[in-house]
Amino acid sequence: MKFLSGFITFTGKEFLELRRSGRLLIFTVIFVLLGVMNPATAKLTPWLMETMADSLEASGLTITEYTVTAMDSWVQFFKNMPSMGLLITVVMFGGFFTSEYAKGTLIPLLAKGLSRSAFASAKTFTMLLVWSAGYWLSYGITFAYTDYYWDHTVVKNYAFAAFGLWLFGVFLLCCIVFFSSLAGSSAQVLLGVGAVYIALTLAGMVGTVSHYLPSFLLQSGDLLTGQAQPTDYTAAVCITAAASFLLLMASDPFTAKRRV
Repeated sequence: MKFLSGFITFTGKEFLELRRSGRLLIFTVIFVLLGVMNPATAKLTPWLMETMADSLEASGLTITEYTVTAMDSWVQFFKNMPSMGLLITVVMFGGFFTSEYAKGTLIPLLAKGLSRSAFASAKTFTMLLVWSAGYWLSYGITFAYTDYYWDHTVVKNYAFAAFGLWLFGVFLLCCIVFFSSLAGSSAQVLLGVGAVYIALTLAGMVGTVSHYLPSFLLQSGDLLTGQAQPTDYTAAVCITAAASFLLLMASDPFTAKRRV
């Protein structure tokens, strides 16, 4: 009961601070724009190619007529979300824990009997909820516009591909929780998350292990064309989910012992 009370108190505090600082509004606007931008970019592609036709022909390149399909919109989604949406999320929450330690705002709350476990759980829940809400909002907008303008049947497994990308985002946020239990600044947390991403990218170059890594969930191309099936990603999904859980469990003892 004490944990639940502390969890609710900390969660309310986090959302209040996100709203007052304007970060929640900015985050929502960005993800709405990302959702609109994907089909809009696909819709404008023929016009852009026509506009650039003369200059490209002068360079010896000839542009033939290009037909836009739903595939173009979803390709934009899976291109923009990791490079922009996920990056913005990681940067936004990089100092979510460490700022509390640096400012000492946690001390009065702990002095009132609220537990560190409730604090860490509330922070983690807030990050995951904000990421999930923003991500699936952007997905829903992209889906609605794409379905309105084009035939969706040319794209395969886009829902599962979107789930995989969302799960990879959850994994990175769990990395933030873990590194925040050890690091003293947001820069150190972001360096830790960046190191994990680079390590996964390098390990993914080894064909024998690439299908088991969380980074494999970012490879949506074959899923969209139907050359790969969701079952091909089972190992990566299970390992990513397990790794996320283990990161949270591993961070708990370090958070409990951390001086604030």
